[in-house]
Amino acid sequence: MSCRGAGCGVKVTAGAANGRGERAGRGGSVRISNQHNAGARGRQAAVFKMTELDADLDHIIPASVLPPFWAKLVVGFVSLVCFARSYDGDFVFDDSEAIINNKDLRADTPLGDLWHHDFWGSRLSSNTSHKSYRPLTVLTFRINYYLSGGFHPMSFHVINILLHGGISVLMVDVFSVLFGGLQYTSKGRRLNLAPRSSLLAALLFAVHPVHTECVAGVVGRADLLGALFFLLSFLGYCKAFRETGNKEGTHSTLWVLLSILLGAVAMLCKEQGITVLGLNAVFDILVIGKLNVLEMVQKVLHKDKSLEAINYNYYYSLNAWLLLCPWWLCFDWSMGCIPLIKSAGDWRVTAPVALWLCLIGLICQALCSEDSHRRRILTLGLGFLIIPFLPASNLFFRVGFVVAERVLYLPSAGYCMLLTFGFGALSKHTKKKKLVAAVVLGILFINMLRCMIRSGEWRNEEQLFRSALSVCPLNAKVHYNVGKNLADKGNQTAAIRYYREAVRLNPKYVHAMNNLGNILKERNELQEAEELLSLAVQIQPDFAAAWMNLGIVQNSLKRFEAAEQSYRTAIKHRRKYPDCYYNLGRLYADLNRHVDALNAWRNATVLKPEHSLAWNNMIILLDNTGNLAQAEAVGREALELIPNDHSLMFSLANVLGKSQKYKESEALFLKAIKAHPNAASYHGNLAVLYHRWGHLDLAKKHYEISLQLDPTALGTKENYGLLRRKLEQMQKKNV
Repeated sequence: MSCRGAGCGVKVTAGAANGRGERAGRGGSVRISNQHNAGARGRQAAVFKMTELDADLDHIIPASVLPPFWAKLVVGFVSLVCFARSYDGDFVFDDSEAIINNKDLRADTPLGDLWHHDFWGSRLSSNTSHKSYRPLTVLTFRINYYLSGGFHPMSFHVINILLHGGISVLMVDVFSVLFGGLQYTSKGRRLNLAPRSSLLAALLFAVHPVHTECVAGVVGRADLLGALFFLLSFLGYCKAFRETGNKEGTHSTLWVLLSILLGAVAMLCKEQGITVLGLNAVFDILVIGKLNVLEMVQKVLHKDKSLEAINYNYYYSLNAWLLLCPWWLCFDWSMGCIPLIKSAGDWRVTAPVALWLCLIGLICQALCSEDSHRRRILTLGLGFLIIPFLPASNLFFRVGFVVAERVLYLPSAGYCMLLTFGFGALSKHTKKKKLVAAVVLGILFINMLRCMIRSGEWRNEEQLFRSALSVCPLNAKVHYNVGKNLADKGNQTAAIRYYREAVRLNPKYVHAMNNLGNILKERNELQEAEELLSLAVQIQPDFAAAWMNLGIVQNSLKRFEAAEQSYRTAIKHRRKYPDCYYNLGRLYADLNRHVDALNAWRNATVLKPEHSLAWNNMIILLDNTGNLAQAEAVGREALELIPNDHSLMFSLANVLGKSQKYKESEALFLKAIKAHPNAASYHGNLAVLYHRWGHLDLAKKHYEISLQLDPTALGTKENYGLLRRKLEQMQKKNV
């Protein structure tokens, strides 16, 4: 795009303004370069208008923090303070899938795979892929993982906090452009004609509690990186257009290309980044092209066009409410959290009505106000509010949510801009300026406090999930996650209560049914477990995990044919399912179908070479059936793949002992005991080895250690008794 019309900026002689804009426009300190057309006088009036409106905030923003360095320092410091509490939090909620379980972070995954996988590590071509393509964000996770030497959440959280601080600082420049336009000195340095407005808007952005999910949740880095490069792209586009000397409409192709490149980078961090092109277009039309929107609207007003009804209006109003009053925040707004409006008599209909009345009022002012500066500010503010939100609006394509705090990160900048403009207008038309200042400072303080509280809730999953119970008590997923967290901590009784509530709220919640069925299976409540799991696969026939768990329950109920069919169905829906092959092998072993069992376990180890249980079962089955040579070969193969697995050392040591390879067997037993010194069976079997080998004193020592660890072990008691009788006989002979 090229610069059009009256030009891209206004030349101001060097030294004409001090950068603070304190009273520029009211006095004669700003000298506009002489132009030979009326456009120069119009631009001069616009500059005066900008500085006059900005001066209305001087009772809120003290002059001492107006220089750019101090303004950015204040914004950066405040933004870090707000979310610093989350620096040592855990990986929570979606972090598990996007980071801990994401193989793309590990060094053994080729870097090239990042370009073919989605955000969660699945191939984009897979039916199970979420199709969220954010390779550059995943790359930063991988760098984080490499530099921190593993999954240490602190380093991940610190990067997120710093990113938000950097973005907040960058917002000072963005808002100075949006409020003050592109005005340059004769040396080409852009002037900040709205220092107070830009600082206040940046502060409101920095402390907004709705940002907590993006900052305190590690997966929110996608939104942070997308926002960072979005803003850099916008500033780069602004940098491309300026007036130099007497040349009007000059632009830098290099900066335009750089802006496009940064927009592409933003898109590869988060899909929302592509919307920067729309914002750049609006900015180009209004600020650079100097389009008179009022004249254009007046030409088309006679056309009778009615607004079409838009779906999800109530959800839009909830997003707006989260920006306006971010006190009720929730990690997830799905599954009944927001009941549907089913009749026009529902009082909640007033929410979208209020939203559209506000939007229509702002749009009318943005299009029809006689004040050109007001038109520009409102249009850009609405553009920043609406355009980045469009990908999440469900207008053009379905997305996986209706309300999500993370998607408001960039739109909140538009909200902060409109709010700042509103405070300036209010301050201008009221005599109670101190009251306005107190309200603004109160909002900043309350939002900072809310950010700190909310950051603490994001420190671990228990606090995060429980905090949502009061906000969304009808959300089945909230109850599910509370239950899952309790189950992981071993509190099965409480977990059952929350899982049952999740199923009650959403009778088709198959994941809650699956987890509840698993707990009931462990508590030997097999009949109800089978009913729940059967219902889950009936609702979702391709739910492979539920089919496998149903097979486990049926196996426990001695319904072997049904169990085999369930396992086979699970594998049909998920061909690479090592755990299911392992359980199928256990079923075959119970049925004495040894060859089938070995084949199933071999499939499990092919799909997952580190599947220790499958390797162990193969060794034990071959050992028990007298195939010692084959058992030894399998054991050695397993230890090459998993060299530090003490259970494999133990199993192979048993095989070697039976093959009279006592020295090697002893070494493996001792290594296993070193790794797991409190395993009674390890000491007991080592004692048996020494017993066979003739090292009776050592055998006696390890029998006694084993019985101290497990006094109820009958086999060890019997062997120890035999050893003592033998020792007594030997003593009698010696006497």
